[in-house]
Amino acid sequence: MDYYDIFVSILASTIRLSIPLIFTALAGLFSERAGIFDIGLEGKMLGSAFAAACIAYLTDSAWLGLGAGIVCSVALSLVHGFASITNRGNQIVSGVAINFFIAGITIVLGQAWFGQGGRTPQLSPEARFAPIILPGADAIHSVPILGPLYANVISGNNILTYLAFLAVPFSWWVLYRTRFGLRLRAVGENPGAVDTAGISVAWLRYRAVMCAGILCGFSGTYLAIAQSAAFIKDMSAGKGYIALAALVFAKWKPVPVMFACLLFGFLDALANFMQGKQVPLVGEVPVQVFQALPYILTCILLAGFIGVAIPPKAGGVPYTKER
Repeated sequence: MDYYDIFVSILASTIRLSIPLIFTALAGLFSERAGIFDIGLEGKMLGSAFAAACIAYLTDSAWLGLGAGIVCSVALSLVHGFASITNRGNQIVSGVAINFFIAGITIVLGQAWFGQGGRTPQLSPEARFAPIILPGADAIHSVPILGPLYANVISGNNILTYLAFLAVPFSWWVLYRTRFGLRLRAVGENPGAVDTAGISVAWLRYRAVMCAGILCGFSGTYLAIAQSAAFIKDMSAGKGYIALAALVFAKWKPVPVMFACLLFGFLDALANFMQGKQVPLVGEVPVQVFQALPYILTCILLAGFIGVAIPPKAGGVPYTKER
């Protein structure tokens, strides 16, 4: 395998590993822009993965699995909204509670329903989102440079991959070119002014967390029935927290969020590629070193190399209507 083939292989792996991060980081973007911190992204991703895998297995339909994943994630978002918006509870505690609850209940239900140690049975091809071969991919595969890039990176991905990249400009348009987006950003900065204008702060925030739930539903579904062929306990593996780091790294802006997620996906892909490989002058490096790179990079960048990342002013603060 020559160097260009290695580059194409790592690039393709980068895209596949970045998709759940992109969906989840955009989910956090909607929620936090409205002033609701959402540590529960990890739990919603895991819960939607479990729901999607269960329904896809029972119905042999990937689309019904996607619907179940979205419904589960939105339901968890509404729980978070009820705790933090209606009851003005601590948003961090609510999100952490969701993470712990889902991490436990998915294992219990998986064992009770399927008896396979907290995982779901293997899915049939009909129950998964299959790769889509774009027109001309086979014909130009042998063309130098562009052929492998088109055939192996741009083509051959499932539909959720393309939807993730379409979600980035769509999110930008919603946040910066619609009335809903303007109000959502305003409620995250100054909910009192929004309330004075006669707009319901609570309803705006509920819609924001529901948007977050929908996007997390896509993320979890991708993990369970697109990237994998079953639900495995703890399969989110901290991706919700990495997505939050990418969100802060990108300063709560949609397009930088995508590039931040691609960066973390690249480091993950590099860690997979370097397993068992020899590094010149060093020898074989333990794979844990490469797996730690995303977290090390996060600490370095957030220590000051990206400037000050200022969250929405009303973020994490329950709104109490002044009388």
